[in-house]
Amino acid sequence: MPAARANGNEDGGWQEKSAPTNPAGRDDYEENGDGSSVASPHHGGSPLALISGLNPFCALGGFVATPPAQSGLPSGGFWDKVLTDNIMSAMQRGSQLDQLKQYTKVVADSGDFATLKQYAPQDATTNPSLILKAAQMPEYKALVDKAVAEGKKSGGSGKARVNQVADVLLVLFGCEILKIVPGRVSTETDANLAFDTQALVAKAHRFLDLYKQHGIPRERILIKIATTWEGVKAAEILQAEGINCNMTLLFSLAQAVACAEAKAKLISPFVGRIMDWYKAKEKRDFAPAEDPGVLSVKEIYSYYKKFGHATEVMGASFRNVGEILELAGCDLLTISPSLLAELQKSNAPVEKKLDATAAKSSPIERLALDEKRFRWLFNENAMATEKTSEGIRLFNADAMKLEQYLEARLG
Repeated sequence: MPAARANGNEDGGWQEKSAPTNPAGRDDYEENGDGSSVASPHHGGSPLALISGLNPFCALGGFVATPPAQSGLPSGGFWDKVLTDNIMSAMQRGSQLDQLKQYTKVVADSGDFATLKQYAPQDATTNPSLILKAAQMPEYKALVDKAVAEGKKSGGSGKARVNQVADVLLVLFGCEILKIVPGRVSTETDANLAFDTQALVAKAHRFLDLYKQHGIPRERILIKIATTWEGVKAAEILQAEGINCNMTLLFSLAQAVACAEAKAKLISPFVGRIMDWYKAKEKRDFAPAEDPGVLSVKEIYSYYKKFGHATEVMGASFRNVGEILELAGCDLLTISPSLLAELQKSNAPVEKKLDATAAKSSPIERLALDEKRFRWLFNENAMATEKTSEGIRLFNADAMKLEQYLEARLG
């Protein structure tokens, strides 16, 4: 095996550290983890290393041919048995991804069909940034062509026609995704509608009409809406109509409580973007157990379970595998392809960290909310205010790029 510079992982495995491929911290890119890869398992000959969660001769799921004598590690009857037991234990556990699926519904944060087939998630989420990226890939040219052809038949013109084509393209991607995943797909509303309740409701109806034309029932669709006050009110209207909503760009307990009281089906707190903000502010890194994004999701999860809210919690926007493993047991976790790959390669044990029964005994207190209280608490939370606004701007920028791309295709 080629030599590699390695660092210890939080999970006990060993990985080679490489330069970050996404220094801006955007979670709409496929490589939003730490850019690590499997490295040499040489543990310096320490016998204690042999009884770690991951056998040193099993490099994150793949066996290493180097025998003990050549690796500098001890051998002999006792140690051979330790090695054999650890290897068998790792094989029986399965990958970290398989283990995680025992505690949490895994969702793929991708619009790439090959990724969905590879990792077999229950659900899938998309956003304008992911669809923009996928639409420009050669393998999805047929979907774009189909959306453009339908747009040309619509008889509209100008920006209205481009918007129609964009809606059709989002739904076509959703339909293809639903041929792969057994559960639901989330389709996102326009970012520039984030402060317009009635427009959000109308867009949701538009998406569902398009899905219905393709024979997709509303039960398999989640309408993604930014967690502004207007977005929460739109979700309240839609949920009363039996239309399920996924509340995105969520960064605070106040936002989460408002969504639960509106009876939103699901929320997506953004773990990685919360951590990004605190990392920039405090000029330091965070271990997974103290990660501000992880702690935020744990707080929301505890609140929901203690006060009997049915809204599902889906952690999103992860920066590394450590954040994911700290939330094992959460209702759902939506994970990028690069981090799904890391989880699939590792056989290290996964421990359930969140438990609904234990959460009911949390000391957290009920939060009384109306519009004035919501806006005040949101305003007082600088991180939530800044990251929600930033997220809306970024998604809108990519939506505009998608529209420009489609406009050029329309001719």
